[in-house]
Amino acid sequence: QKEDIVVTLLPAGHCPGSVMFLFEGEKGTVLYTGDFRLAKGEAARMELLHSGTRVKDIQSVYLDTTFCDPKFYHIPSREECLNGILELVRSWTSLTPYHVVWLNCKAAYGYEYLFINLSEELGIKVHVNKLDMFRNMPEILYHVTTDRHTQIHACRHPRDDDYLRGNRLPCGITCQNGTPLHIISIKPSTLWFGERMK
Repeated sequence: QKEDIVVTLLPAGHCPGSVMFLFEGEKGTVLYTGDFRLAKGEAARMELLHSGTRVKDIQSVYLDTTFCDPKFYHIPSREECLNGILELVRSWTSLTPYHVVWLNCKAAYGYEYLFINLSEELGIKVHVNKLDMFRNMPEILYHVTTDRHTQIHACRHPRDDDYLRGNRLPCGITCQNGTPLHIISIKPSTLWFGERMK
């Protein structure tokens, strides 16, 4: 038995290109999220979730439930997280030019919002290993660099933790102009809130 359905891709806000699928057919409407990260109010602004002035009737929602657990009762908003990281990075990098921050980012994508905002607010580009992965995201290219002589790093190495113990960044840099670097590591991870928060 054949049925025509309409499939609409909606932005999931997880990483560049991530989408949710809205399936609409004679037997109803289904939303499949996959990984998503939407701030409060964002769904209300998605025109394709609405029919006229009201939200479409959705019979079933298939959710990514990574954090659907009581221990993740409070996950701060993206803005709260950015403000906390921004305050820490600003206070550290303003001490001397030799105070640097390593953003310990475990995934390749998904941190663009953080990189762009830190760069815009502090006027410091973020060091990454390669620019290739950002070529199709021109809005971020101005905020990242392959020049290791910057105070914010998001460079990666297979043995990142070993590098940090030796007071060197994953890109191998340990000093600038003969002056040793003072490095702090920030791990932007939602998992932390389940492990640490009660």
